[in-house]
Amino acid sequence: MTKILLAAFALTTLLIAQAPPPAGTPNAPGARRGRGIPPKPSYIVHPDRTVTFELRAPDASTVKLSGDFVQGPQDMKKAEDGTWSITVGPVPPNVYNYRFTIDGVGNIDPMNPMVKLGDRSADSMFEVPGDQPGTYDIQPVPHGTVHINFYESKTVGALRSILVYTPPGYEEGKGKLPVLYLLHGSGDTEFGWVTVGRANLILDNLIAAKKAKPMIVVMPYGRPAGDVMLVPAKPVAPQAQAASGAPSPNVAFGKDLLEDVIPYVEKLYRVSAKADDRALAGLSMGGGQTLEIGLNHLDTFHYLGAFSAAIRGNVEESYKDFLADPEAANKKLKLFYIAVGKTDSLFQPAQSFVEVLNQKHIKHAFVPSEEGHVWRNWRAYLADFAPQLFTK
Repeated sequence: MTKILLAAFALTTLLIAQAPPPAGTPNAPGARRGRGIPPKPSYIVHPDRTVTFELRAPDASTVKLSGDFVQGPQDMKKAEDGTWSITVGPVPPNVYNYRFTIDGVGNIDPMNPMVKLGDRSADSMFEVPGDQPGTYDIQPVPHGTVHINFYESKTVGALRSILVYTPPGYEEGKGKLPVLYLLHGSGDTEFGWVTVGRANLILDNLIAAKKAKPMIVVMPYGRPAGDVMLVPAKPVAPQAQAASGAPSPNVAFGKDLLEDVIPYVEKLYRVSAKADDRALAGLSMGGGQTLEIGLNHLDTFHYLGAFSAAIRGNVEESYKDFLADPEAANKKLKLFYIAVGKTDSLFQPAQSFVEVLNQKHIKHAFVPSEEGHVWRNWRAYLADFAPQLFTK
């Protein structure tokens, strides 16, 4: 699927992804559906928070369930009517990803409109509700607006898109607002932080509760080349890139962010251009980009958030300029937030980086959490990070 088709599909699923169908209503395979009534997902969330998945596949030999809430693929059992089922859990309240594998072929749930779209794959999603709404749930509070903008990237040589969240009341306001540039991971697109991460809902709820300042959130596409919007660029092999002296993907994206995205946003929206009012954060690949770009541009960003950041190589070599002057770094950084799950493969590199920061006496906040490389961690990190922005 090309990125333009992905963007079009994301537009149709944006509101659906934010408003999950009610849990606890079973899908009846083969049942007649009334006109105007959407199909029900193939899962049931029970009162004890166990979850039953059902899929009608009478000709299948094997059906397995995979997801970020189970350890490896789980075998489903086939009933006489050709319906496969499995019950798992109990599952803690949150939003989860899953897929079915039918005779070795992975599939999203054909009966579930909640789809997690990525750059290279797609999964279905479901929510286990808690006793109280989560920070990521739709609540009866004023809501902001998510804008989809296209801009001409001179750096990349292509027409690209960014999503921009404006807080409630933005249209009637006059003053300039602080801005958070929020980056996605390697498997996602610029839509990920809205359709999966629910960043707009998290900000709506925090702002309504007066736990976070009203801010603008800009979500760009983090890949500088390859399958870019409308004007594909040829991917460059690493060997050829090194031989030609071409910049690394992070450096190329950094140029797009600094030279194209930020000027575009500051021209189109009422945002402050002060470093004290500008934050940069991201997850996984976006966390690595945050470190590489942010730590090398402390005159541009005074708030940084690295969520499960992809930290590669020797940190003292990778960030030597930043580490060379701890006093200057401490004067500029208002918040340096590093969060990662304890079972994440990226936990050890993050911990090693934090040890270097401690040795250099560079101020930071290290937030180790449970679990691993999953969206429910990143939603929680954003909900913890955003209230600390633009407060100093």
